[in-house]
Amino acid sequence: MTERQQSDADQPRERVPRAKKKPSMAKVIRGAVQQFGELTGKQADGVSGVRREGDGWSLLVDVVELERIPSTTTVIATYRLDVTADGELDGYERLRRYVRGSVDPS
Repeated sequence: MTERQQSDADQPRERVPRAKKKPSMAKVIRGAVQQFGELTGKQADGVSGVRREGDGWSLLVDVVELERIPSTTTVIATYRLDVTADGELDGYERLRRYVRGSVDPS
């Protein structure tokens, strides 16, 4: 090794900040649904919509609000979850309630 190479090797290297990798869609969904459940005590029955919204995400989550027998009469609610680009739940609201056996009008 030459003197210059030895001198360069002894110098501390500057750290170049890495761009923060955004979480995948699947990771965002799992995290947001988990946070929603912790806040509301409601278990998601499914995710019926996902889209990018600015720097974050908007999710539509279906939740069983009232279990009934027969199950076709169970009351389901759809919530919109607003999620930041980092996957943190930023807000939510209930959009509608319906009976599981009902069909949306055309």
